[in-house]
Amino acid sequence: MAKTVSLINMKGGVGKSTLAVNLAWYMSGIQGMDNNVLVVDLDPQFNASQYLLGTSRYKREVVEAERATVWTVFEQQTRTPTARIPKPLDPDSAILTVKMWRENRLDLLPSQLELAWALKQSAPQKESLLAKFLSKVADRYHLIIIDCAPTESLLTTAAYLTSDYILVPVKPEYLSTIGLPLLAQSLDEFKMSNSDHNIEMAGVVFNHTTNYEPEERISKKEAKRTATEYKWYVFENEVTYSRSYPKGAREGEPLFNTSYARTTRRRQFEQVAEEFRLRIGL
Repeated sequence: MAKTVSLINMKGGVGKSTLAVNLAWYMSGIQGMDNNVLVVDLDPQFNASQYLLGTSRYKREVVEAERATVWTVFEQQTRTPTARIPKPLDPDSAILTVKMWRENRLDLLPSQLELAWALKQSAPQKESLLAKFLSKVADRYHLIIIDCAPTESLLTTAAYLTSDYILVPVKPEYLSTIGLPLLAQSLDEFKMSNSDHNIEMAGVVFNHTTNYEPEERISKKEAKRTATEYKWYVFENEVTYSRSYPKGAREGEPLFNTSYARTTRRRQFEQVAEEFRLRIGL
């Protein structure tokens, strides 16, 4: 049964999608790890989908092919009386393979802009539809990574209901801690309403750090202080910023598959990924 981890921060611009995608690549591509990994893009901006596939492949295999997406998971239960009769969604019609190795694979449940409409339509227990959908395929994977939108909505609840762990990327900059109290409140409210669902904090990881800005050092101290208040683990390793990340995104490739990434940057990311793996017991 897969371990499911949601990457979330109520503050945007923290490099959440970049971290989610590179963790997915790493966990599925380690020699000897034998991990099948599924990325669920739960953000209407669909950045993770474009990062994994590249813009051309996303347009061809998702948009032009009119492929089912994570939006379909929610939308299938909310058709109007004048629309066609909804049919049970076949997981294979929505999940596509990004990369396959001899013993493992990396799959994607893509997103699309229309996912934002799921926030405007109400239906009984709509937030549980994602968990029900993923339960059909959980035995295919060792790890499911959910890339969440940086807002509180039914999509957030849907992610919580599916997740075993929460991972919080923080970009150390001015107001970097603004999303942490909001996330803590969101988690507390969810746990109060869903006491039978166990969800753990994998930790807070500093992302896109530079290690030379004075403001960054101050922001790290503030974030660590806030995390300590909530008894959240703070990763010992951090993801240092590299221009190889946006370059890799344009090519649909992870950091460590790009020829221009420095060895030190690759090693730093591997250390974060290994710490993440140990935190979730994979």
